[in-house]
Amino acid sequence: MSKLTIIQTRSQIKCPKRQKDTLKALGLGRIGKTAVVDGTPQVRGMVEKVHHLVKVTEA
Repeated sequence: MSKLTIIQTRSQIKCPKRQKDTLKALGLGRIGKTAVVDGTPQVRGMVEKVHHLVKVTEA
């Protein structure tokens, strides 16, 4: 299983609650915060929903 490194690059202030909840589930919440997660299809789908707020790299 591959690992994904997710870095939040933009603010969640004007985002819908659903996107805020997705960021929280990924372990993010502040600009500059980093999370390393497994690259499962569920996580990749969550990242796709907030792709405009985060930067993703394969680890």
